[in-house]
Amino acid sequence: MARLQIDIDYLADQLKKLLAIPSPTGFTDTVVRATSEELKRLGVPFEMTRRGAIRAWLDGKASNQRRAVISHLDTLGAQVKQVKDNGRLELVPIGHWSARFAEGARCTIISDRGSYRGTILPLRASGHTYGEDVDKLPVGWEYVELRIDALANSREDVLRLGIEVGDLVSIDPQPEFLDNGYIVSRYLDNKAGVALMLAALEAHKREKAVPTVDTYWLFSISEEVGVGASAVLSHDVASLVVVDNGTSAPGQNSSEFGVTIAMADQTGPFDYHLTHKLIQLCRDNEIRHQRDVFRYYRSDSASAIEAGADVRTALATFGVDASHGYERINMHALRSVAELLTAYTLSPVQIERDAKEIGPMKGFTEQPLEKASQDLGPGDRTNGDPFVETEE
Repeated sequence: MARLQIDIDYLADQLKKLLAIPSPTGFTDTVVRATSEELKRLGVPFEMTRRGAIRAWLDGKASNQRRAVISHLDTLGAQVKQVKDNGRLELVPIGHWSARFAEGARCTIISDRGSYRGTILPLRASGHTYGEDVDKLPVGWEYVELRIDALANSREDVLRLGIEVGDLVSIDPQPEFLDNGYIVSRYLDNKAGVALMLAALEAHKREKAVPTVDTYWLFSISEEVGVGASAVLSHDVASLVVVDNGTSAPGQNSSEFGVTIAMADQTGPFDYHLTHKLIQLCRDNEIRHQRDVFRYYRSDSASAIEAGADVRTALATFGVDASHGYERINMHALRSVAELLTAYTLSPVQIERDAKEIGPMKGFTEQPLEKASQDLGPGDRTNGDPFVETEE
């Protein structure tokens, strides 16, 4: 069955709603509840882990081996490291992002007594005060501080407000949706991945499309700190497709259009067979795509493998410019990844042996080593099936 049609208005609406909900790692209850409510509205069954990772599912035509798709609900953020004598807050980042992108950001401090607004500023923020020294300040978290929009001129003032060390800080995403399809915002990584997964689910329900096999739709809550899929992935899953952002930048092959298939990240190559299946699905369904390799990147795939899951993993991305900064993407890429997910869930199973975690040699995969034929076109396959070895 071919890919399903994606409702991009629905996708954009879901992305706007998700971006409006603060969800730095460690503060994801609200976004989990919102996502759960949308799943309920769509009629998609789900369950949750203790901490709030979501496992939704669509029953398939068979249950011999299960597939899963995953994106993460948590975002980058910051935490109060120290209340300074001048009433400002020293911060440490949640996740890996540069203080360069924190300078000037509006934010919310989440304290036990309630929330406060503020701005992250460089230590030397006024040219009228510091002159050219403003431009000489190094970049780093030790060179910025959070100014609270309340009476907070001393450490005692701040403590009186109820703000303490360890309080979480959510950075404003400042989203803009442009008429030409571009979307500019913080935290497209990975609110955009969640939105396009919801759009793929909406397409399944609208078209009454039944997946080939039972398929889990997973939403993790701690990917930005490296442990996302480790708890929510069950052992009956044979293949896991991760949805996250690609890195559109000089020296990278990612694009803000189409699907960018990651061939490897800093943890090594993704599964050969599942990755090439996604590539072939893009070809068969005329979905624009390109490949890339990420040197300074990890995803929910890494946390699953490191937790001991014997699961094939692949990474389908939407290329984001200025990832982990003030990001930009085009709706074309989000729609394309959502279309690929529908084509994947409706595609036939190629490796029947994967139904069991362990088994004999029969049915084990084979990676082709044939010499390339100059007669083949760029979209053709070499002779024979590279996926399955049928001998004992």
